[in-house]
Amino acid sequence: MKIAIIGTGYVGLPTGVGFSELGHEVVCIDKVAEKIADLNAGKITLFEESLEELFNKNRANGRLSFTTEMHAVANADFIIIAVGTPPHPITKEADMKYVYAAAEELAPHLSRYAVIANKSTVPVGTGDKVAEIIKSKNPSADFDVISMPEFLREGFAVHDFFHNDRVVIGTDSQKAKKVVEELYRVYPERPNILYVERRSAELIKYASNAFLAIKIHYINEIADFCEKAGANVREVAMGMGLDSRIGSKFLNPGPGYGGSCLPKDTNALACMARSVGANLSLVESAIVGNDTRKSKIAMRILTSVKGIANPKIAIWGLAFKGGTDDVRESPAIQIIEELVSKNANIFAFDPKAMKTAHMVLGKSIKYAASAVEAADGADVLVILTEWADFGSIPLEKLNMRRKNIIDMRNVINASVAAAAGFYYEGIGQ
Repeated sequence: MKIAIIGTGYVGLPTGVGFSELGHEVVCIDKVAEKIADLNAGKITLFEESLEELFNKNRANGRLSFTTEMHAVANADFIIIAVGTPPHPITKEADMKYVYAAAEELAPHLSRYAVIANKSTVPVGTGDKVAEIIKSKNPSADFDVISMPEFLREGFAVHDFFHNDRVVIGTDSQKAKKVVEELYRVYPERPNILYVERRSAELIKYASNAFLAIKIHYINEIADFCEKAGANVREVAMGMGLDSRIGSKFLNPGPGYGGSCLPKDTNALACMARSVGANLSLVESAIVGNDTRKSKIAMRILTSVKGIANPKIAIWGLAFKGGTDDVRESPAIQIIEELVSKNANIFAFDPKAMKTAHMVLGKSIKYAASAVEAADGADVLVILTEWADFGSIPLEKLNMRRKNIIDMRNVINASVAAAAGFYYEGIGQ
């Protein structure tokens, strides 16, 4: 099958690579000429485990190509819109200009039947608007617009593409369903395809992400309670997770949820709910609590170095979570920005996100070549991203001025830290 994907970000690129690995002929389209030039030159533009290997393989066999030209959709059986829907800076609702622009630009090139799939996370009713735009630009076009929300976890996108627990398709078109069936027929593990109304599919992604955000915020609040009450959040979470009604996933406390999805989608869902007069008090509470959490952690860090002249703060972790180089809405970045506003002296390290973090933080902090270097001469070491490697670094290698660790991801064993002479603060302990 011939597939065109509009957008080459954290959704579009892994999706394109994945479908090409399954034998489909895929062309990825993006307006950013430099990005397309890099991809055509064999340079991967984002980090995802196992992505580069499959990217190189399918470029070499000719099943994966890249272009800036929208006319590449003309021969496609299946067109995926996977562009960004960033939050409006004031209202926080999803900004749909890129989705609607893609619909306008692809419409004139439709010369035969095609399925257009909205894979971007979009508000309820977007499919109706996209279909309306395409029809207005090309009245004779033969097409169906479906909702096809993505459920790829950053850092695990390649794995999730091939081992997804469900594929949600929003359409009532039998013709579109036949194309979808053909698209997924070649999967090594036949996914569970759930067909629903288009508006229901659009809401499923928002409802799912909001639920995960609430779960994260809940365990963070329980972690705070554990610290006051003398309980251990790891043990509490373990006991909760054994209940099959709850499950163990998303019960790891931390500095708050971040990334390109949960903050954006919870805010967008709250905006949608308010616009129709629905009360989503749990979602609203999670948003407020998650926002204030970063400030509380920044104050906790500053309190740990209070009274020290020109203290050095070492930060391990800049990405919003381990396994990715994405720093969008990263709690680490937001905490650092607050520390910088208080004139903090920060040395930071992240195994994958140094370049992307530098694009945000610039010269406001110093960047170390390694985790050990970042901690050299530091008065406190703060861990903000759960990279597994951080937990295996021998603490005796750290030449810190003060042996003080604030571990906001619980990646270091508290007893090991104590045995090495460190004052250790985990989260929820």
